[in-house]
Amino acid sequence: MTFQTDKTEAFLDLFNRSRQQIIEMEGCLHLELWRDTQEPNVFVTHSHWVSEDALNNYRASELFGNVWKETKVLFSEKPVAFSVEKVS
Repeated sequence: MTFQTDKTEAFLDLFNRSRQQIIEMEGCLHLELWRDTQEPNVFVTHSHWVSEDALNNYRASELFGNVWKETKVLFSEKPVAFSVEKVS
């Protein structure tokens, strides 16, 4: 996620306020926030879920809707989201 440079602190505040609630969502096993070392306004959330259904339930939740509403106005570029699976 690429944020407006002057909005990174607002995003960090929002993430820190929401983090525990996200972790407590049914099916969430792990949540981290990573920051690019060269571009400090670029972040990646890294989460583990018991299943894609659990992730989709989170995405359909009121919590996600509220967090997303506050987050999307802070972007400077369109966000990218994808799911991966361990290969080896």
